Amino acid sequence: MTLNNNPIFHISPVPLWLEDFSEIKKQLADWREQGVVDLRQYLMENIEKVAQSAQKIKILQVNTHTLKLYEADDLAHLQENMKLIFQQDMLQTHIEELVQLWEGKTHYINTSVNYSISGSRLDIQLRCTILPEYEHDWSQVLISTENITAYQNARRLEQQNRQLAEARFTYSPTSLWVEDFSMVKAKLDHLRSIGIEDFTTFLDVHPDFVQQCVKEIIIVDVNQATLNLFGAPDKDTLMQNMHKVFSKEMNQTFRNQLQDLWDGKIQHQHEAVNYALDGSIRHVILQFTVFPGFENTWSTVQVALVDITARKKAENYLEYLGKHDVLTKLYNRTFYTEEINRLERNLQRPVSCIFIDLNGLKEMNDNHGHDAGDDQLRRIGNVLTQLIQNTQYSASRIGGDEFVVLLPNADESSLLNSLKSLQELLHIDNQYHSLHPISLSIGSACSLPNERIEDLLKRADGLMYEKKKAYYANK
Repeated sequence: MTLNNNPIFHISPVPLWLEDFSEIKKQLADWREQGVVDLRQYLMENIEKVAQSAQKIKILQVNTHTLKLYEADDLAHLQENMKLIFQQDMLQTHIEELVQLWEGKTHYINTSVNYSISGSRLDIQLRCTILPEYEHDWSQVLISTENITAYQNARRLEQQNRQLAEARFTYSPTSLWVEDFSMVKAKLDHLRSIGIEDFTTFLDVHPDFVQQCVKEIIIVDVNQATLNLFGAPDKDTLMQNMHKVFSKEMNQTFRNQLQDLWDGKIQHQHEAVNYALDGSIRHVILQFTVFPGFENTWSTVQVALVDITARKKAENYLEYLGKHDVLTKLYNRTFYTEEINRLERNLQRPVSCIFIDLNGLKEMNDNHGHDAGDDQLRRIGNVLTQLIQNTQYSASRIGGDEFVVLLPNADESSLLNSLKSLQELLHIDNQYHSLHPISLSIGSACSLPNERIEDLLKRADGLMYEKKKAYYANK
């Protein structure tokens, strides 16, 4: 019984084709005689010969599942529509078939694209076997065309999802890092295995453990937003300069992260300080997540860094404004009040103070305009800033033309030295601004035993007031 008449052929659950490749065999022999060596290259350069070769194949028989798959009524109907079934997509597949036959293979597997008669795309796994006893002329070749459309669709969907995920990672406006924390987990697990229970105390005793864990973190990938955030031209440059990005301020952040991980918090966030490669600061919110499916290993972790540098600068500026005078850059009355309360609470002694009032500010404003008056106030701010630099002293503008310098831990001798320095700085400033010299009324005092700060300030303020009265009395 020939395969054509074999009932197993017709009832097979897999689409089967019985074909005659004898003309293909002759064609390959002709090409060899013509001197063709690299058949694939030859066919790629003469694509019309591929279509001509395909037409030499004779379909002897197909089974029921083949007709069903391609939506054909019978073999004649199928043959009438071969141009619909085998479209341009098949040419590359046929090249591969010819090459494998050229190389002497009597059995091969390929994937291809066919179409049903109604036009539905069919992804096919094609298996071709030259039947035994027909190797001499290839007149009977068995081909199965298994429909793998669902499988290929799933693969394409998976590929699309992977590409989408990669695109979301690569082009996310948020700095994203993929890291491997598996060695960190191993270290924490080891501590538990040897009986460590109080992790906080362990870190206090072994602060170097934090840096040991940092060295075990493997950075797998970063996205473009990360390169932009840290001013790196490429990933290699960033990886080679991680010591610049993670400075000493990160030690406390890493410690807090380790504590969270020890406590089972595999999703957490912290504020952190990083640095760009040019040294500029980056305040960030660090969001840490162990990816689902990796909870037992921590081998895939995502770290997202949200840049809050601008917000931090705004917050710091608002805090600055809350405690500083914009015109003179000195502290304002709010800070002054908080500072005297702090000194009182701490019983910090001795404490000295200098009260200062700018003489003639009203006349300066009336005669030369408020810009001139503001300029004198700025000059006082500059003088007092120089006076207290590199000290624990503070200088505040507590009124329109009133200033106070607080000198914690300054005894009578230190106070006198500061007053002398103040007069020298004022003299230098007036030399540079001889047209509008500054005149100050100054009162100072050093704390007495058991004296309240409030009483100290009153004594200095009273002395300044007396100087003020004397200045105007002598005008």
